[in-house]
Amino acid sequence: MLDVSDVRPHPQSAIFRLLRVGSLLPSPIFPLLALLSLSAVAAAQTPPANHNAPVTAITSVTNAAPLTPSTLNGYVPDDKYKLRTGDKIAFQILEDRDLPKSLVVTDSGELDVPYLGRVAATDKTCKQLADELKAQLEKEYYYRATVICALDVANKYLGRIYVWGQVRNQGPIDIAVNENLTAGKAILRAGGFGDFANKKKVKVVRGGADAAGKQSFELNMAEILEDGKTEKDVLLQPDDFIIVPSRLINF
Repeated sequence: MLDVSDVRPHPQSAIFRLLRVGSLLPSPIFPLLALLSLSAVAAAQTPPANHNAPVTAITSVTNAAPLTPSTLNGYVPDDKYKLRTGDKIAFQILEDRDLPKSLVVTDSGELDVPYLGRVAATDKTCKQLADELKAQLEKEYYYRATVICALDVANKYLGRIYVWGQVRNQGPIDIAVNENLTAGKAILRAGGFGDFANKKKVKVVRGGADAAGKQSFELNMAEILEDGKTEKDVLLQPDDFIIVPSRLINF
């Protein structure tokens, strides 16, 4: 039990003054007077309520409207640039709360998309691709899927052509974006003609896998490269083949 004799309040405190007055009162009155005095001191130390203070509303984020690409820091899906082989895109499903994943358009023109697997991507804009992926994901996996597809790194090459036959260096040659690569330039890039090249019978083969869709151009490269008749040259497209045959008689 606490010994009152050990409690020594400050001479100027309200409790000290109360004890002095209480010593002069009858003993039944003193406890009641002490209780009322302490309540008054506590009320005086409590700051008054500010009825004009603004009220802060607490809302639940679970009922908030879902985020859409148009609300994400001004992000607007690209509806102009069409994806090509070798492009890298950032892919994200906001509902997963994961960081964006980097996906590459493969040589087959596809993306390996989480949950969906291989999806065709070439010749589609990021907006078209995101809309298609959203529909597929909501069909099988999500009640609502907010899909973001954004071009990360564009492939600087438009495609490849292939040079074969009597040239110094056979093989593929990259066509850069916005480059006008002709058959004559491609042969020069391949190191020029070989010693036994038939310069007048160079072929450019273009087209699909079947014979019906193929086109073939025969060029006289002696006129184009040696006589300067560049107007007869052919502008190449990705996947074209240039075939330089050998002369029948080598002299």
